[in-house]
Amino acid sequence: VEARSKQVQSGGRIVSSLLNYRSMCKSSEMKEYTMAEVAEHNTAEDCWLVIGSDATGGPKVYDVSTYLDDHPGGAEVMLDVGGQDADEFFEDIGHSNDARDELAKHLIGTLKLTEEEKEKRRLEAEKKAAGGGGGGMMLPLVGIILAAGFYYYKTHIATAEE
Repeated sequence: VEARSKQVQSGGRIVSSLLNYRSMCKSSEMKEYTMAEVAEHNTAEDCWLVIGSDATGGPKVYDVSTYLDDHPGGAEVMLDVGGQDADEFFEDIGHSNDARDELAKHLIGTLKLTEEEKEKRRLEAEKKAAGGGGGGMMLPLVGIILAAGFYYYKTHIATAEE
């Protein structure tokens, strides 16, 4: 089974994704799993992950149980997100094409989403694309910390030097 990678634009950055799943199996032959089913597989003996988004060909289900000990970051990293949607975690790490090819070997199906889940994912993707990932509070927080540091310096250190 040979997987081919394709570069796609996602959220302002280039990410490599496995979009040609036909070379692995026809999508009509792929089993569909719900998040409830995936959630049951969260142990070292039985670990599944959901990775993928609309931008990368849709959410896919991977059984990484046999790969845990071989993962360069250690089994614990994958177990922390076992039985969950690990797409954001996977993409934020910046995995190589080799890692994506390895992941493709563990593909077992697609994630079956209800209409509500699809809408929730769509809204989250829009929020992230608009920069609403929570980073908007960082600038005011840094400003407050700097102001507090300056106040402390002026009241305690500068007066002690005089």
